[in-house]
Amino acid sequence: MPHRLAPETPTVTAEPAATVRYVGFAAPSLSHRLATGRALRLDLEAGDKLSWRDEEGGATLWLLSFDAQRRATVLLPPLQGAAMVRADLRRFESTALRSWLGDERELSATVLEGGEPARTIEATQAGTVWCVLPAGHAASPEGAGGAVSIAVTPREPHEPREEGVLPPPFGPARDEFRVAASTAHAYRVHAGEFIQIIDVQGQQCSDFMAVRADALERGVERCIDSTVTRTLVGGAYPGPGLYDKFFDQDMQPLLAVVQDTVGRHDTFALACTARGYEERGFPGHLNCSDNISAAYAPFGITGRRAWPAINLFFNSWILPGDNRLRSDEAWSRPGDYVVMRALTDLICVTTACPDDIDPINAWNPTDIHVRIYPPQQPVPVALAYRQAAEEPATMTEHSAFHPRTSALTRSYAAARDLWLPTSFEGTRALEEYRACREAVTLQDLSSLRKFDVMGPDAERLLELCTTRDVRRLAVHRGSYTLVCSESGAVIDDGTLWRLAPDVFRWCPSSEHSALHLRQIARERGLSVQVRSHERAMPNLAIQGPRSRELLSAVVFTQPLVPALESLKWFGFTIARLHDRNGPSFMLTRSGYTGELGYEIFCDRADALTIWDALIQAGAPLGLVPMGSEALGILRVEAGLAERGSEFGGDIDVYEAGLGFAVDLNKSDFIGRTALQRIQAAPRRVLTGLVLQGNEVPSHGDGVFLGRERVGVVTSAVRSPALSCAIALARVAVEWAEPGHALEVGRLDGQMKRLPGTTAVYPFVDAQRQRARA
Repeated sequence: MPHRLAPETPTVTAEPAATVRYVGFAAPSLSHRLATGRALRLDLEAGDKLSWRDEEGGATLWLLSFDAQRRATVLLPPLQGAAMVRADLRRFESTALRSWLGDERELSATVLEGGEPARTIEATQAGTVWCVLPAGHAASPEGAGGAVSIAVTPREPHEPREEGVLPPPFGPARDEFRVAASTAHAYRVHAGEFIQIIDVQGQQCSDFMAVRADALERGVERCIDSTVTRTLVGGAYPGPGLYDKFFDQDMQPLLAVVQDTVGRHDTFALACTARGYEERGFPGHLNCSDNISAAYAPFGITGRRAWPAINLFFNSWILPGDNRLRSDEAWSRPGDYVVMRALTDLICVTTACPDDIDPINAWNPTDIHVRIYPPQQPVPVALAYRQAAEEPATMTEHSAFHPRTSALTRSYAAARDLWLPTSFEGTRALEEYRACREAVTLQDLSSLRKFDVMGPDAERLLELCTTRDVRRLAVHRGSYTLVCSESGAVIDDGTLWRLAPDVFRWCPSSEHSALHLRQIARERGLSVQVRSHERAMPNLAIQGPRSRELLSAVVFTQPLVPALESLKWFGFTIARLHDRNGPSFMLTRSGYTGELGYEIFCDRADALTIWDALIQAGAPLGLVPMGSEALGILRVEAGLAERGSEFGGDIDVYEAGLGFAVDLNKSDFIGRTALQRIQAAPRRVLTGLVLQGNEVPSHGDGVFLGRERVGVVTSAVRSPALSCAIALARVAVEWAEPGHALEVGRLDGQMKRLPGTTAVYPFVDAQRQRARA
């Protein structure tokens, strides 16, 4: 199994406080995205400029100012239209803010109400500003959420300062140095220390190599070995951020990747060599291999004409057609970095690549910056996640339920911007699958996106952008619907809930539909806000035939909202835990398993209380916590579409098997004309495949009739219910009807075939009676 980068649990660390002041180097401007329920620390000097922009409309921003002694002070000039209030900070998730404030929980804050335009102010003195974005409650019928963009531009310096961006340090560094453009620097690190390699100006490649110190002392050179690493991680072309270990020739682990803000690096090609430049007409050109040899020489390490390396920030790929390595400009932005933890004492070398004849360094070699942190410095395991390519990155964090799930498993994977369990050590996927089929399961699904669409034109916007008739949707009801492009391609799918006449909660597969909604609202001049909840609203899935029985033991509802027993499929209510004084939450009858099921959307502060209550009440019913692996099996058996598998890119509604979610009787919606044309003459549709055997095909495998390719596999699993492999496949309409004998092609599509038969889906409970029970 590949060594996937995953969090080390159960360690929980406070997030590093964001700052904009660094010794020796200055950032011309640092941008941050502050989401609802979050806090951001900014250390300012007199004259620094703080600016912000309300991205989504309606956000309320609190500014708390402190002097160098952490005393509340007036750091920013009076703001027109701003009010001073007592800010209650007890419910905030920011461990950094809470630890920084100590016991203080209520402070005076400058409040900028929703709808404030983009503004810029200048600090009157040095100090610290905490920017806080309060979170609304999940159960609020008025909606909540929001996000703002915040940027700091340092004052003009009195002395020359180098250009570039450095990210906030994780804490005091043991050592810190700059690797000048077209040079290399060798350095020693000790076991447990963290190495942060930073691309200062962006799009600059940096070769990295490490030699084991104890072997070198014995006169043996043992360094990162690409062949051993590829073999042990089970990947042909591993890259930092995807695989978490690097090994030497003795199969000993040297380094573990801890954080990666890029996720796109080279695949163990050589560092650039003199020969490579000579053959392109540049004899004598500086190169990384010679620079590495020169930097390593004082340590007694033998020089090489060609050094292997981890080529950080080098954007490369292999075209399947000709199997050749290709490259282009790096994806890294100014201040992007990789953090690795030394697993033994090492002699490392870092280069700033001198290549100026290729696009890999954007034709302009620049500097690399290195920080080394002591083992005691907590650096959480995280990957970068961007809602859109142009937005600042957020790093993956643990969900609100992590203190409970981490006691049960160490198996996590990144789900958008959160680490969520893949399975639990006491059960694993098959037992969790059976519990969902036969009893009840509890799953952390907090990575689900949640947006509140609100305002007098909310219904009009959603009617225009979604494929079902929103006007028919009553309060306390929801529907599964799609957002399409003008060409009929599926931009996103999700569930739409009506909280109030002009307030809807949209829970889609990704952020793309929210960006689309905002764009259409701007273009049409509609009075509506699309505000995100992100990590401030965790949610749980309670699925299985005994899920209603479990909830009946813990759910209390007021007479003015639907009772648990009266909730029909895609209905919801506002409930409380145990009684009228318990924590409130939104309870929906929905799920992604094909079984009877419900979902809970709650306030972050109430997450653990709700989890504990469900675990206690579910114990007599056979409740089992469930991870994403079991959910993947259930999803395919239920024939439910997944973004990136059944739809995405230019895949239209009918190719994705989602025609049931389109109401062409609506007067108008984006994509309707195209979908009418496609429905009349579809070329490919989604169908099921039941295979003869247990070998599971892969996403993208071809589906064949003889030598003719007639389709492609979109998802496949081994079905415990059918005791064979099953697949969803996009197939030409001529061969999509149930009963056709087709084959899935492996290897080159011709040398190995998996025979199967087209079939209806869902494969289990074709009429979805279990979910409707």
